[in-house]
Parts: sequence; C-alpha cells; structure tokens
Amino acid sequence: MPRPTSGAPHDARPTLEAVAARAGVSRATASRVVNGGAGVRQPLVDQVRKAVDELGYIPNHAARTLVTRRNGAVAVIIDEPEIRIFSDPFFSQHIRGISRELITYDAQLVLLLVEGSGDFDRVTRYLAGGHVDGVLAFSLHTDDELPAVIRRFRVPTVYGGRPGRPGAASELAVPYVDCDNRGGAREAVRHLVSLGRRHIAHIAGPRDQTSALDRIDGYFDVLPDGDPALVADGDFTAEGGARAMAALLERRPDLDAVFAANDLMASGALRVLREHGRRVPQDVALVGFDDMESVSEATDPPLTTVRQDVVGMGRLMVRILMERLNGGATEPDSVITPTELIHRASA
Repeated sequence: MPRPTSGAPHDARPTLEAVAARAGVSRATASRVVNGGAGVRQPLVDQVRKAVDELGYIPNHAARTLVTRRNGAVAVIIDEPEIRIFSDPFFSQHIRGISRELITYDAQLVLLLVEGSGDFDRVTRYLAGGHVDGVLAFSLHTDDELPAVIRRFRVPTVYGGRPGRPGAASELAVPYVDCDNRGGAREAVRHLVSLGRRHIAHIAGPRDQTSALDRIDGYFDVLPDGDPALVADGDFTAEGGARAMAALLERRPDLDAVFAANDLMASGALRVLREHGRRVPQDVALVGFDDMESVSEATDPPLTTVRQDVVGMGRLMVRILMERLNGGATEPDSVITPTELIHRASA
C-alpha cells in the first residue's frame, strides 16, 4: 500500500502565501491588493488578481477589515411592523433598489427590523459593535428613537424620507432622499378638480410620518377651504383605506372623488366603494400615490396614481452614503426626486 505523500492535501484552500508566490510579489503586497488597500502599482495589482483567479483564493474577511477599516456591510433599518414590511410592495421595491446598488460596491445588505421599543436595544447593541460601515434608514416616525441612537454612535447615515418637518433641525442635520410628496399630492388633486369633481375627499397616511403630512398639505394647497370632514386618517394599509372610506361615506355621502395617500389604501377604498354601489370613476373618481404596479395595475379599474421612483430612490441613498464613506461629501446632501401622475381608468 503506497504511503501518503507529505505536504498539504490536494484540496486545501489556497493561502495568501501561495498567491504571492504565484504573482511573484511579497506577501505584504499581495495582502494589500486582495484586501482593498492602496499604494500598489497597477501591473502588480494585475499580477495578484490573476493569481487569485487562477488559485481560487478567497480573501479573509477579518484581514480585509484590518486593512480597509471597513466591514463591507450596510445596515438597512426599517421602523415598521414585520407584517407590513413583507406585505407592502413599497418596502420590497425600496430594498430592491438598495440591494442592486450595494452590489456595485461589493457591499452586503444587513436588514434590521424595528417593530417596537424593545427592538431599539438590539439595534443599539448591533450598531455599537461596529458591524456595519453605514446605515440606510427609512419609514421613520416623528417620535422615533432611531436618529438619536445613530447619532450616538456616529454611524454615517442616509435617511429614506425626510426625518422631520420642513425647516426643522432634524431635516437640516442629516442627508435624506425623498420624493416631492407635496407636489405629487397637488397634482393628484388638481387632476380631480379638472374632471369637474366638487367634493374631493382625502384618505391620509399616519400623521407621525412626514410623507403623510406633506400629502395632506398638498391636498389643502389645492383646496384651502376644504371641509375637514372630507379628510379621514388611514395607516398606509388596504384595511386602513377601507375603514377610512367607510367613515367618509358615512360623513359625506355626497363625495365624488377621493385622493388616497398610497395605492394600498386606494385599493381598500375601491373595495368599499364597490360594496356601497358606487361606480369608479363614474360616481367617484379615485387617485392613489406610489404607483406600485402590483397594486395599481391589478385593481378594477386600474388605478390612476402618482408615481415615485422607489427603486431609484433606494439606489440614490446608497450612492450618497458611499460618497460619504469614501471621503466625499461631508455636508448633508439631500435630494427631492420628482413625481409623475400616471393616468389610468379610475380617474
């Protein structure tokens, strides 16, 4: 029986020393290249990368972190109940945009959900541990503890949506990406006015979120003398939209148009209108907000709505964060993206 050969087994993982030997460089030079360090001439970089490919070498994450002082991970923190995050297409679209852009930076997405006050301790411990290079946070509420937690640990952060009322200190102190919520709402209500509708109702989102408040403001910009009885609060869910629509019909049965602050609430309103024998758009014209196609194109009739580029906003948040991590922008660099009214059959 032949004796086993000495040395490493044939299927042993290639080492950094093997990469350096194959590339004809020192171990230190090979380490700088594979771990993202600077100060290596391009011909040597090419040699090391070729050796990495040929040997199938996988860089050690801990070593890369020591060299670059980066973890290669970004936390995405969403302050909403888990059931809403996984049922509302807005969140999947936002996360899709973030994930697509992070891939271009070879960075990993770490999803942290905050459903209640008890979750803040867990998030605080995680951020304190230095596990991520930066934070992307969205769906904040006005009483949110999250911005204070992030400021405490000085983690570079970009917010999705303005984290405070216009002109407030919280708005001015941090970078954020948002759409023109107020302008989009104005366009929706002007469209309903242009159709000759005289009793236009609004189903509002939660008033502890700036997007909902801006859309309420846009509604009253067009209808400054609007009847408060024509405004009902929802919660950005289809069920909340249904409850608000039922309340509006009870208070103002003469209403002939509805602007809902998101598509899910519009879908719930549509169901209640149908149950009450109201035809859309003949009796009641209906406009939503977001243009989540899985909702807006699936309703009967298809929903006229205000489109915001949710995927693009997610990608933009990543680009702003990476610019800050790479020593670019130091001042808040906030962006308001445009909206567009998408005409379908409901109004």
